[in-house]
Amino acid sequence: MRKYLYMLICAATVVSCDYLDTRYDSEITQDNIDNEYTRVIPMGYAAYGYMKNGLSEMDGNIAAAKSDEAAITSMSSDVRLFNNGAWSAYNNPDDPYEDCYKGIRAANYFRNWSVRYKSMLMKDRDIVSDGGTEYRRDVENAAWLRAESKVLIAWYYFELIKRYGDVPLYKDVPSGKEFLPRSPYQEVAQYAVDEIDSVRDSLAVNWNENSSYFGRFDLGAALALKSRILLYAASPLNTEGMTGSQTEERWTEAAKAAADVIALGRYRLADDYSSLFTGNTSSNPEIILSRMNSASNSLETSNYPIATPGGNSGITPSQNLVDAYEWTGPEDPDNPFANRDPRLTATIVTNGSTWNGRTIDISENGTDSYRILNSSRTGYYLKKYLTDGLVLTQGQTAIHQWVYIRYAEILLNFAEAANEAWGPDQTDATAGMSARNALNMVRNRAGLEDVDLTDYSGTNDTERMRNAIKAERRVELAFEDHRYWDLLRWKDGDRLGDDIRGIRADDNGDGTFSYTEITVESRIFDESRMYRYPIPFTEISKSNGVLTQNQGW
Repeated sequence: MRKYLYMLICAATVVSCDYLDTRYDSEITQDNIDNEYTRVIPMGYAAYGYMKNGLSEMDGNIAAAKSDEAAITSMSSDVRLFNNGAWSAYNNPDDPYEDCYKGIRAANYFRNWSVRYKSMLMKDRDIVSDGGTEYRRDVENAAWLRAESKVLIAWYYFELIKRYGDVPLYKDVPSGKEFLPRSPYQEVAQYAVDEIDSVRDSLAVNWNENSSYFGRFDLGAALALKSRILLYAASPLNTEGMTGSQTEERWTEAAKAAADVIALGRYRLADDYSSLFTGNTSSNPEIILSRMNSASNSLETSNYPIATPGGNSGITPSQNLVDAYEWTGPEDPDNPFANRDPRLTATIVTNGSTWNGRTIDISENGTDSYRILNSSRTGYYLKKYLTDGLVLTQGQTAIHQWVYIRYAEILLNFAEAANEAWGPDQTDATAGMSARNALNMVRNRAGLEDVDLTDYSGTNDTERMRNAIKAERRVELAFEDHRYWDLLRWKDGDRLGDDIRGIRADDNGDGTFSYTEITVESRIFDESRMYRYPIPFTEISKSNGVLTQNQGW
C-alpha cells in the first residue's frame, strides 16, 4: 500500500538516477517497439516522469513560502514573485503547464501503441528457459501500466485545472501542431474522474506483493486522487454560478469518493505523526502515494539554521501558522510553545528547543540571533521532512520522501464534503462515520480531544464545523502543499495578502524569554486575477489566438 517513486525509477531505467527517463515517450516508434520488447515496460513508466517532486518544487525547496505558512530567507528567491505580486504570464516560478501536457501525451501515447502489448512482449523473446514466467510477469505489469496511464492523465489534468482553471482537453495524442480552445473546469474535472473510473477494475489492488512497483498508482491511490479532484470541483471557487442543488450534488459526490477510499479498509492513521515525514516509511499504513528520493542532505542544507554549519535557514515558518496550533492547557507567558498541539513541535523548530544537538536561541546575543546574516526572519525554523543532527560538513545524508497523498487527507476530505452535503453528524453508510467522526480521528491521533464546535465561529453547526475543518487542515497538512490551494478553492485568497508575522525574543537572564511579535513582510494578493494562474504567454503565442488568457493577466 505504500508507494515510492524512487523504487520504480530504478526498475524503469538502466542508469543510476532519481528520476524517470522520459525519453521513451518521444523516441519510441512502432518499429522499435516491435523489435525490442524490453522497451515496452519503460515506455509505460515514462508518463510518471512529469510528476513534481514537492521537496524541490520551488527554489530547490518546498513551496510553503508561497502561502502564509512561511517566509523564505533568501531575498533573491523565485517565490518572492508570488509574495510581491510580480509574477506574470511571462515569469511564473510555478509553471508546469508544458510538463503536464507532456505527461498527458506520454500516457496517451503509451495507451495507443501498447494495444498489442502481449505480442510486443513476446516478439524476439526466449520464453522457454524460464517456462514463460518472466513473460507472464511483464504482461501483467504492462496491463497495470496501461490502466495507470489513465490515472496519470487524471493527475495531470487536475494539476492543470487547479492552477489555470479552464484548459484545453486533449483526449488523445495531438496530431501535428494541434491547438484546442480551453474547456470548462468542471468538464475537465469530470473527464479526469471518468478516466479513473474507466480503469478502476484494471488497476493493481495494492503493491504489497510487488514492492518494486511502489510509487505507482494502485486502486487506493487512484480513488484517493478521485477524492481530491471531486473535493476541489465542489469547492466555492469552482462552483460559482451554480445552483444550491448543483453544489450539494458535487459535495455529495466528493463525500462518497472519500468514503470509497475509507471503505477499502487498507489504510489507517500512523501512531506517530512525525514518523510520516523522515526516513524509509515503507511499513507506514497511512501513506497512500509518495515519492522516495535517494539519500541526500540538500533539504537539510537548505533549511537547517544558519548557525548550524552548512545550513542556510531556507523556509522559516510564520507566526501566522504557529498561532493556528491549539492550546491544550493553560497559556504559559514564559513559554508560548508549551501546552500546544503536539504537531507544533513535530513541525516547527521553536526557540529554546533542541535541534541539531544544541539549544536554539534567537535572542539578540544568542546563537541564532536575528542579527546574524541569513538567520530566520520569523524566529522559527522548519522541522518537518528534515532529519535531525546530520553533520553537513561531513557529508552525512538521509532518505527523504515527498508524500503526495496520505490517509489523514482523505479523512479530512470526507469530513469537509460530508459536512457540506449532510451536516456534521449524519453517518455515511459506506464510510461508516460522520464528518465529526472523521475530524475527531485526525485530532485524536494528534493527542487532541474531540472537536468542540463552540470554539469556532458560525451561525450554525455546519458553518462552525466548516471552520473547524479549515483549521485542522492547516495544521495537519502544514508544508504538504495544501494551504495555498485550500485558500484559493475556499475563496479565502485574501489571506494570502496578510502580512507575514514572526517573533523576537529577549533573554530575561533567568532561563526565560520575553517575546514580541513583529511584521516580517507584506504580501500582495490581487483578488481580481490571482485565483487563477496566467496561461503561459508562450502557449498563447503558439496557439495563434486559439488559447485565451485568464482574466486580469
